[in-house]
Amino acid sequence: MEKQKVKNVFVQGAITPDFIAKSIAHHQSKTQIGAHDIFLGQVRADQIDGKKVEAIEYSAYEEMANLKFHEIREAAFKRFDLSCMHIYHSKGIVKTGEICLFVFVSSPHRKEVFEALHEVVEEIKEQVPVFGKELFEDDSYQWKVNT
Repeated sequence: MEKQKVKNVFVQGAITPDFIAKSIAHHQSKTQIGAHDIFLGQVRADQIDGKKVEAIEYSAYEEMANLKFHEIREAAFKRFDLSCMHIYHSKGIVKTGEICLFVFVSSPHRKEVFEALHEVVEEIKEQVPVFGKELFEDDSYQWKVNT
């Protein structure tokens, strides 16, 4: 696979079902692909100290975060036999129940997409400097800690 330029993966607000559906539909013409796997990260309505999370406000140092997303993507292409991969992450406010992370991996074979997707999502959570401020129903907030 040829080296790709660093792309901006950030989408303002929630990643909509229509956006996800169109991304999937664009791959129907790629007839060498035999398998796709998708991860959708959704904002949970967690209860923390008796308060309910209403939304998460995502922010990032975008240049650094985009570079890290790019490095993770390129490493996956070196390790696995992939046809393509798309990563999108929300910025701004995403309400509970809405999608904040969309990772879409394609390959000629299913085993590759399962393994690659798992690895990529774990690396995103561990390495990419994206910050989430949990917004509570009482207008208070706290910075989210990834688990």
